Amino acid sequence: MGLFDNLLGNASKANLDDIRQDYAKLLANGENIQQAYEIFRDLFIFTDKRLILVDKQGITGKKTQYHSIPYKSIRHFSIETVGHFDLDAELKIYVAGMDMPISKKFDKSLDIYQLQAILAEYVLH
Repeated sequence: MGLFDNLLGNASKANLDDIRQDYAKLLANGENIQQAYEIFRDLFIFTDKRLILVDKQGITGKKTQYHSIPYKSIRHFSIETVGHFDLDAELKIYVAGMDMPISKKFDKSLDIYQLQAILAEYVLH
């Protein structure tokens, strides 16, 4: 991902081999990482059981918050595709018990339809 996209907060696909190795300790038995996206230092990890948001905090990024959202808690989601003059696509996830949606922007190289297909597969089960 380019530095410019990082600074704007746009996400792009992460290297799955690296993510699987680095975050294996977060997974339950039999849980598998399906896809992951990077936003500067943070991660958006889709497993076959839940969504894991990794929020690295502070200047060094050593302090990290892991937010786990079971797919059954996702009430609905929306995507906004890239237009002619837009630089990014957007995903909003509405979680039970939260007033505001989780909102993430993705650079135009990301296939937002693939991302929503992952969510749809797990949320609609």
